[in-house]
Amino acid sequence: MTSTAGGAAQLLAISDLHIGYAENRALVERMRPGTDGDWLLVAGDVAETVADVRWTLKTLAGRFRKVVWVPGNHELWTHPSDPVTLRGVARYDCLVELCRDLGVTTPEDPYPVWDGPGGPVAVAPLFLLYDYSFLPSGCTTKEQGLAYAQGTGIVCTDEYLLHPDPYPSREAWCRARVAETERRLAELPEDLPVIPVNHYPLHRHPMDVLWHPEFAMWCGTGLTADWHRRFRVHTMVYGHLHIPRTTWHEGVRFEEVSVGYPREWRKRSGEPGRLRRILPGEGEER
Repeated sequence: MTSTAGGAAQLLAISDLHIGYAENRALVERMRPGTDGDWLLVAGDVAETVADVRWTLKTLAGRFRKVVWVPGNHELWTHPSDPVTLRGVARYDCLVELCRDLGVTTPEDPYPVWDGPGGPVAVAPLFLLYDYSFLPSGCTTKEQGLAYAQGTGIVCTDEYLLHPDPYPSREAWCRARVAETERRLAELPEDLPVIPVNHYPLHRHPMDVLWHPEFAMWCGTGLTADWHRRFRVHTMVYGHLHIPRTTWHEGVRFEEVSVGYPREWRKRSGEPGRLRRILPGEGEER
């Protein structure tokens, strides 16, 4: 692990920037840290093309002391508009190398330790995917769940653009990622709190408010349902749902930090694209 000190600095977070929309790209162009020591956690869904991901992370890495990125499903799509046609693990590896060229921390790097206000705490960027275990009510298999979703007209684009190569399925890729990540988290010092950053929440409870409950199938895995307790989680940072809010589960804070699409954020009060402060939390300033 690496460590850095941070005076009055803040640990900030954002996700689901979706800069393919001009309005969202403009939000990124305006994003600035509050202090020279601020870190920024980017919890996935930056863009669909490698070029747009590079532009965004390069822009942010030039402004913040440290940028930590995890992939969302959109970065992993092999999209028809992207000249980079890599699929599955090869695409993910390409994005990791892009980040390393920019000095951006990824799930493949040592977990950095935030030693500023509210710290020390390990920041753990995760890449876990999903395994269709969050099934709609009344369904007991993936096949039943997908059939139900197709009947409602709510099917994630991942089914067409997110390829698991060389794994036989997305759920197999998910299981491999979960096993490796579980091992790494277990190796952290027992007295060090953790802030996991993942595109999907570690627990199903944030999906309770979805307008289309069947979409939960593409939102995580039940394999991580107890991780917020097992791994001394301080705050769980995630996106994907486009429902920015704070929830608490079994005493642990869950922060959904997404921007979402312009049609969504235009309806909300408050400043669009506002960076969410993770640390220092209330009573943790020093």
